Amino acid sequence: MNLGPNGSNGTGRSDGGPDGAGGRTAAGDHDVAIAGFGPVGATAALALARAGLRVAVLERRHGWSDDPAESRASTFHPPTLEILDRLGVAGRLHEVGLVSDTYQYRDRAEGVIAHFDLDSIAGDTPFPYRLQSEQRNLVRIIETELRAMPNVTLALGTEVTGVRAGDTDDGVELDVDPGGTVRARWVIAADGAGSAIRRCLDVAFDGITYPEHFLVVSTTEDFAELIPGIATVNYISDPVEWLVLLRTPLHWRALFPIPSGEEAAAAAQEPEEIQRRLQAIAPLPRPYRVAHSRVYRVHQRVADRFRVGRVLLAGDAAHINNPLGGMGMNSGIHDAAAAVEAILAAERGDPGPLERYEETRRAVAHDYVRVVTHRNWEVLQETDEAERIRQREEMRAIAADPARARDHLLRASMLVGTLSPEGRVR
Repeated sequence: MNLGPNGSNGTGRSDGGPDGAGGRTAAGDHDVAIAGFGPVGATAALALARAGLRVAVLERRHGWSDDPAESRASTFHPPTLEILDRLGVAGRLHEVGLVSDTYQYRDRAEGVIAHFDLDSIAGDTPFPYRLQSEQRNLVRIIETELRAMPNVTLALGTEVTGVRAGDTDDGVELDVDPGGTVRARWVIAADGAGSAIRRCLDVAFDGITYPEHFLVVSTTEDFAELIPGIATVNYISDPVEWLVLLRTPLHWRALFPIPSGEEAAAAAQEPEEIQRRLQAIAPLPRPYRVAHSRVYRVHQRVADRFRVGRVLLAGDAAHINNPLGGMGMNSGIHDAAAAVEAILAAERGDPGPLERYEETRRAVAHDYVRVVTHRNWEVLQETDEAERIRQREEMRAIAADPARARDHLLRASMLVGTLSPEGRVR
């Protein structure tokens, strides 16, 4: 399959990669093929293309939906903003985002337990806040950049169905639909939790599926007016029905646990049930205006391997976690930055970052993101009253101690265990 720039029929750039790497791939081939054009694949594509490599992006969808139900991930943590700033796209993302510099732990009965101000980590990052902006905004910003680059092939409506990968300089072959084969020296698999590349490589994806489903409801009502003093991000514990309540640029979004099963999922999305849940947060004398709702399953899984020869797994193809803490998309973008560093170093003849990619990124996913997000779930849904009291007192003590609060924020903001601007693990 001869893919040209941005999906046209042509050879694309013919001078190969950077630093004298020209001629390493045959005409019509690519230095790097990226499966998946979500925020992870898009970030990797832009970084590699800016470095001068010929990049092919293969995405089964034809474009990003304007359906608000496709908002999905919307929190960008400080180290992610640092990565995007180095790529020159953070400014435009801020234009369609909302700065969130505080968050709260709350209890349904007691109200605010702990209030955290991210200004206390201003000395640790140029972005001491979370930026709330739907992930599709980032993809669209990067797509505009990529379409103007002659060394980029953006093939939408092209699904990767198979892979043949080796450890040699022969590179990798991808089977794609519509039918054909794409050849590249390197492949980044950013094709999501159901990754065809991961399955074809027979990489295990072990973990758990949470017992409950999650219901997400977006409303145009302003909870800041309904609940005085509420932060833009709130984790609200309760032994019966915990929730997360956060503001995005267009909506307030509430996430609730619901029982598993199709009947329970359907019942949770009935208008009367959605109104019951929202009215329980803050009563209104009229029905809430609901923009959209959806139900999804939640998993915690980490791939057994993050690299097979010249194929690097990144994002949801390599690890998935519950959304409590907003770490899934962010850790995937950090994977992308590390994968780009590894490939560029290998092209320069330095195999070190490539050899470390699997060890470092898998450790972050398994020992950090998995642990933190699961702990968040445990705290919110705790039913033992003695343990709930202990947890509340502990969180109050952390918030009251500047040093402990800063340490907590560094961890919650992913400024621990991530790549620094110099490419080092913090």
